[in-house]
Amino acid sequence: MAKKVAVVAVGGNSLIPDNQHQSVQDQYAAACETMKHIAEMICKGWDVVITHGNGPQVGYILARSEYSRGFLHEVPLDSCGADTQGAIGYNLQMALGNEFQRRGIAKSVATVVTQVRVDPNDPSFQNPSKPIGQFYTPEEARRRKEKDKWDIMEDAGRGWRRVVASPEPKEIIELSAIRALVNAGVVTVAAGGGGIPVIRDDQGNLKGVAAVIDKDLASSLLATLLQADLLLISTAVEKVYLHYGQPDQQALDRITLADAKRYMQEGHFKPGSMLPKIKAIVRFLENGGRQGLITDPAHIPDALDGKTGTMVTT
Repeated sequence: MAKKVAVVAVGGNSLIPDNQHQSVQDQYAAACETMKHIAEMICKGWDVVITHGNGPQVGYILARSEYSRGFLHEVPLDSCGADTQGAIGYNLQMALGNEFQRRGIAKSVATVVTQVRVDPNDPSFQNPSKPIGQFYTPEEARRRKEKDKWDIMEDAGRGWRRVVASPEPKEIIELSAIRALVNAGVVTVAAGGGGIPVIRDDQGNLKGVAAVIDKDLASSLLATLLQADLLLISTAVEKVYLHYGQPDQQALDRITLADAKRYMQEGHFKPGSMLPKIKAIVRFLENGGRQGLITDPAHIPDALDGKTGTMVTT
């Protein structure tokens, strides 16, 4: 019998629990904890493709590039994405491989450095709004805007930051390689950080661009193209809530696609938090997906058994 395929999106912040645990060693320890739950999922009979965020890690590379300015070459944003895909993928491969060894599971893990094509005419390129990197004083922000041609915006009163486009993902360039690995039973890490954004030029050649693709939307596209049975988004909370943090907070255990769309329209989910996750699952279900699930890493096994988490179905 063919196994069920799940795309599991792991948040980049889940590898960095707090400001006191940001080192590579700390991130690996966090990866080990999350991979225990992924291994349990695999033991339940799932073939798994792991995607992940990379926002904090890209920020670290940009900061190093900033501090070495004038001594070393700067790292373009698309290369930052590639670097973090490799480094985080390495952590996840090692953590999950070691967990397999402990459990006596004969299974391989591989990372695919993944390019994701975007439309050069995507409206977000005309209105960049995704903050990246560190904060600047108004004077330094003005210099960067003039000298480096950056788009700069104030970020919630905390300071000035560079902003880039966040275009829609259109095509997973390495899809055939990812599919081949999944069909061979290899646990595959792919589309890290939403994928490295690339465009095609007039000759059909790929070229990296300075942008950030939403990792949940890229995960949704990958799940759709793989015809996955489940899109699981692992985040910081056990369930999705209406009126989150309010006295009338209400947990959502099992909702329909229609419910999810109605809650989005009613403004229950914040753009920088739960909204992109719900939107990703809605898009997956609208394009033929069967079910979406949102929970935190520790509750993945129980959520798969229907004991917790928020399940979204058609």
